[in-house]
Amino acid sequence: MQTPYSGILDWQDGQPVSTAFGDVYFSRSSGLEETRHVFLNHNHLPQRWQDKGLRRFTIAETGFGTGLNFLSAWQLWDRVAPPSARLHFVSTEQYPLTLEDLRRALELWPELVSYSQQLLAQYELLAPGWRRFEFDHGRITLTLLIGDARSTLPELHAVVDAWFLDGFAPARNPEMWGSDILEQVARLTGPEGTFATFTAAGVVRRGLENVGFQVEKVAGFGSKRDMLRGAIHRPRELHELRPRTAVVVGGGIAGCATAHSLAKRGWQVTLVERHAHLASEASGNAQGVLYPRLSGHDIPLSRIAQTGFLHTRWLARGVLNKGRDWDDCGLLQQAFNARETKRIEEVVARGLPEDLVHAVDATEASLLAGIDMPNGGLWFPRGGWMHPPALCRALATHPGVMIRTSSDVLHLQAGGQGWRLMTASGCLAEGSVVILAGANETSRFPQAAHIPLEPVRGQVSHLPETAASSKLKAVICTEGYISPAREGMHCTGASFHPEDRSLEIRYEDHRHNLSMLKALSPALFEAFDTLDPESLAGRTALRCATPDYLPAAGPLLDAVELLQRYSPGSRIGKDHLPWLDGLHVNVGHGSKGLMTAPLCAELIAARLEGEPLPMDATLAAALDPNRFLLRERGLKRLIGAAIGYNPLP
Repeated sequence: MQTPYSGILDWQDGQPVSTAFGDVYFSRSSGLEETRHVFLNHNHLPQRWQDKGLRRFTIAETGFGTGLNFLSAWQLWDRVAPPSARLHFVSTEQYPLTLEDLRRALELWPELVSYSQQLLAQYELLAPGWRRFEFDHGRITLTLLIGDARSTLPELHAVVDAWFLDGFAPARNPEMWGSDILEQVARLTGPEGTFATFTAAGVVRRGLENVGFQVEKVAGFGSKRDMLRGAIHRPRELHELRPRTAVVVGGGIAGCATAHSLAKRGWQVTLVERHAHLASEASGNAQGVLYPRLSGHDIPLSRIAQTGFLHTRWLARGVLNKGRDWDDCGLLQQAFNARETKRIEEVVARGLPEDLVHAVDATEASLLAGIDMPNGGLWFPRGGWMHPPALCRALATHPGVMIRTSSDVLHLQAGGQGWRLMTASGCLAEGSVVILAGANETSRFPQAAHIPLEPVRGQVSHLPETAASSKLKAVICTEGYISPAREGMHCTGASFHPEDRSLEIRYEDHRHNLSMLKALSPALFEAFDTLDPESLAGRTALRCATPDYLPAAGPLLDAVELLQRYSPGSRIGKDHLPWLDGLHVNVGHGSKGLMTAPLCAELIAARLEGEPLPMDATLAAALDPNRFLLRERGLKRLIGAAIGYNPLP
């Protein structure tokens, strides 16, 4: 696997050494024992994890390196923590190792082989940003923040219980021990949070004390005489624990993913769908494309595409049948005009890992696709297609999810410890939390009326596989797409008609899709030249979009009460904003729901559980459903801090 950081590690006498910092990754004598002594024992983890009431625990680390600290913590967690508890391990790393170097380093620790093999199996696509891995059915979560810690830690939203401060020696890597980093360590540390570090350098001790830690020097490991450990003692805020019951409205990808994310954390979830079957609307298409549409710049649209693609791909590997329900056959995004060519050049200039994306010319594109391509473009080796209904069914098939179909919710009623969902015949379901994930139908509820959702009609065409079209080996796309055949049928499309709610199949939309196919590949178009557009089958559905093309995911403010309270010059603290307690949304995914909806489901679940967020705080703020209230005069100053992703109720 090639990364922008290939070559930052050297091997000396069988030990990995950082060429960037001229320091070893772990003790030459016994790295594993040093990890246990410094980080596990001096954070008192064996004792803290024996608490039978423990539900979750968060470790953060400065410098992932070879992953030895993570694997050692995972091994200890397996031995002593309650089976139902979840461990979150967050680590920042500017120079991630290649897969080959990581494998070679971890071979030094055969005792950890059962854990290291699981890490190696997922260790891919290490582009800058947030990269999340899950193990043991979600009991262990690893979040890698790939980039400079001075940029990543300020974007981390988490409450850390223990720190592993392990960023090479201060003399070799002084930036990792600077005051800006230590201030972030203090900011993120929760009540009674602890730290441990191998170093005893005075500059580190003074820096930690300056940001509020109580620090003590204790015996180091092996030949190291001293090391540091300590804690921050802050009052623990008391929160009333709500029952872990939730109702999710909407049986498409967003709803099923949200139900799954909560259920795997131990919630009891009722999934309500107004149709007779799940995935009856936009999530019911036969094939959707799976790839991140990237920008030449690090903007929220590009970041959620990348992070969401990685998460959905991980989901697919775990719950779907490859070849029948999904395939990472690769995807070609063609440079079909000057504008796209310029964008593709900008993406390539970002230096992203080649196993995520790289440029190809027309000759190579034709070889990869199996069909003559008129243009080169971007090749996504892990891109492909997915059968969305299969994903919905797989995610909803969890013992913690009860499915209620053919159930149309008329209104929401707040009361008691949560919300009731009312139908024409009475209360259908109730829970302490409700997540509205019914796409355009969400606008029916007054509580969500301030989210400007726009229906966009789209029609796909189903093309019977031919001998010539069967040669297509990859998804190809420009402004539309065509997938390799699934069960003898190609899916191509899709048309785009904002504010058109008609669900009829239209002959002119089939003509549009075929015309688009001709631009994709004239050679492939010829494989269907005998088709009569009027005889084609297809499917029409309504996408649900927002004005800024980003989803809306998170808790809702009471917009009516907020506007009644607000007057120019008024001051309302963020702690006194009128939240609709327990009411969230996961909507507005447009045509990218496969990539964005499951990630947004994880965002909502992480917030409800008090876990580290699966994305950076700036991106999470960009998805806040209350962001559209900022258009109201003066409200930007009033609620900007809340949308900036300080902890919310």
